[in-house]
Amino acid sequence: MSGQMHWNQLDLNPRVAAAVRRTQLKSVEEILCISGPDLQRLTGLSRLDVKQLLTTAATACRRHPPMPALLLHHSGMLRLSVGCPVLDQMLRGGLLVGAVTELAGKSGTGKTQLALQLCLSVQFPIQYGGLHSGAVYICTEDSFPIRRLQQLIQEQSNLRSDIPPDLINSLHFSDNIYIEHTADLDSLQVCLSQRVPLLLARGLVRLLVIDSVAALFRSEFQACDWLERNKRLLTFCSTMHRLSCEFNTPVFCINQVTDVFSGSDENLTPQGSSVSPALGLAWANQVTVRLMMQRLQRTVVRDDQSSVLRRLDVVFAPHLSRDGRDAGIWKEGVQGVCT
Repeated sequence: MSGQMHWNQLDLNPRVAAAVRRTQLKSVEEILCISGPDLQRLTGLSRLDVKQLLTTAATACRRHPPMPALLLHHSGMLRLSVGCPVLDQMLRGGLLVGAVTELAGKSGTGKTQLALQLCLSVQFPIQYGGLHSGAVYICTEDSFPIRRLQQLIQEQSNLRSDIPPDLINSLHFSDNIYIEHTADLDSLQVCLSQRVPLLLARGLVRLLVIDSVAALFRSEFQACDWLERNKRLLTFCSTMHRLSCEFNTPVFCINQVTDVFSGSDENLTPQGSSVSPALGLAWANQVTVRLMMQRLQRTVVRDDQSSVLRRLDVVFAPHLSRDGRDAGIWKEGVQGVCT
C-alpha cells in the first residue's frame, strides 16, 4: 500500500463509503481498476453512485498521482503503449491492462490501423510499453489486412525510435499474431470460450482485439429482437470481462457508429459529434474506456507523406479526463501531430 491513497481519504457520501467498506477494496487505485458494472455488482450501489465514486477517485488521483514505479509494478495499473508518445500521454501511458477499451468511429477513420499497431506494441518488453507477448485478432466483418500489417512491421524501427534496432529485428512479429474469423455470434462465442483462453493460458498472447463488436449484433437481429440481442450481448460481455480479469489482459474492441438522435446522452459521445457508438447503453455500461476517432477536414504533410487529419478523443474513462489529440496515419503507423 506504500504510495497509494486509501479510499477512506475520499470525500464520499456516508452511504457510498459504507458500501465500499464492505468490499475488499483498500486503495483508490484498486477502485479505478474495476469497471463501473463490476463496481455496481461488488458494492450494490446504483449506477449514479458508482459514477460519482469513480469521478471522485479519478479526481483524487489527478491531484495526488502515484509514483511511476507504482504504475509500472502494480499489475492493475500496467499499461500497453499505443506506440506513440503523444497518444500515450493522453492515455496516461496507454491502454489499461485488465480492462475493456472501445474505439468507435466511422469507416476509414483509422480504427483498424491503431489495432494493428497495438498488436505489434504488445510484443515488446514491459520497459518499452509492451507486455512481451502476442495478440489474437478476431475479424467479424472484413478480411484481416495482412499487407498493411507487413508494412507496419517493416516500418517499426521508424515508428519506435525509442527501441534498439537489434531488439526490433529480433522479434518475429507476424508469428505472434493469431488471426480468427467469426461469421456469426455462435462462432464468436466458441472462439472466446475455447480457443482464446487456450492461447492466454499458454502465455502466447496478452492482447485481445475484436474488429468489430457491432457487426454481428447488427446483422443477426432486427429492431424487435432487442431483448434477445441484449441477452446475447451481455453473455458476450461477461466472457470478455472474465478473460480480461482472469488473464490480466487488455481487450480492445472496435465499434461502429450510428447517428446521434435528439436527447442522446452527451456523456457517451465527444462534444459536437454527429454520431454515437453503436449498441447503446447495454454495451456502453460494459466498457471501461471509450475512445472515438474521426476524420477532420484537413490534411497534414510530413516530409514526403501526407495524411488526412484525425482526432482521437477520450469520451469516458475512470482514470482519464475528457481530452483529445490530433493524429495522422503514416506508412509507419498512427502518430499524434502538433497543429
